[in-house]
Amino acid sequence: MQAARVHELGAPPTLGDVPEPEGSDGRTAVRVRAVALNPLDLSVAAGRFYGGHPPLPYVVGCEAVVEREDGSRAWFFGDGAGVARDGMLAEHALVVEERLVPIEEDVDDATAVALGIAGVVAWSAVERGRIGPGDRVLVLGASGTSGLIAVQGAKLRGAERVVGAGRDPQRLERARELGADAVVSLDDELREVCGGDGPTVVIDPLWDGPVTAAADAAAPHARIVHYGQSAGPEATFASGTVRGKELELLGVSNFARTRDELTALHGELLRRARSGDIRIDVETFPLAEIDEAWRRQASGAKSVVLVV
Repeated sequence: MQAARVHELGAPPTLGDVPEPEGSDGRTAVRVRAVALNPLDLSVAAGRFYGGHPPLPYVVGCEAVVEREDGSRAWFFGDGAGVARDGMLAEHALVVEERLVPIEEDVDDATAVALGIAGVVAWSAVERGRIGPGDRVLVLGASGTSGLIAVQGAKLRGAERVVGAGRDPQRLERARELGADAVVSLDDELREVCGGDGPTVVIDPLWDGPVTAAADAAAPHARIVHYGQSAGPEATFASGTVRGKELELLGVSNFARTRDELTALHGELLRRARSGDIRIDVETFPLAEIDEAWRRQASGAKSVVLVV
């Protein structure tokens, strides 16, 4: 069967023939229908992920929409796929039945998988930030898929003002179209554009310098919700900023979610996608075009999905 594998850290995956996976240790083989590429996949392949990487060479892909024996569809994420063992970007892959999240809404495979890792973590961050009426929300990385979902989630929860910050002007305009009250470059003044004495909630998938700048701009008692390190794995905060403002730093990780939590979060996102409350931009590629798909994901383009 065909699969996309990373042979060397820092190099893109290449397509090739590999043996069909055989079920063992409670895992069964299923047909893969669609795989979304994520910053997580790029981080693992580059050797930057805090959780390490699978033994080389390994099949990439941390999530997929798969087809069960009865023909029903499910979203799969976790159990080390693409992080500690071979992942999902192949014609068939191994899953644990207990981690399969049923897809019960009438949405296409690409939407269902694109709202997986990126959607669930953004929705979790919006919930963990306790966003509500009166909040001024700054979404870092608002030009990316999870950032755009966070913008929409903050508006749906009644935030007073939502500001999207990023580096891609075109994608930032998309954030404005999806509900952001204002957009700004990450290099610009953040406090003023958020209004009042700065943002009361910061949604952060970037870390490093951007989150430090956001903390400096934040209002007293602001909540900073962090879930990614696209800008770098370390950030430096002034003690006086954290203590003086009594900031809250809240971490979010999809790996900490139970199967029931993933089912509830993913199901809500699919329902909102069907109703039009949540909109997502998806680019699809066949498995044979893994090179271009990987390049597009690395460039921070729309949600990139490979249809297998």
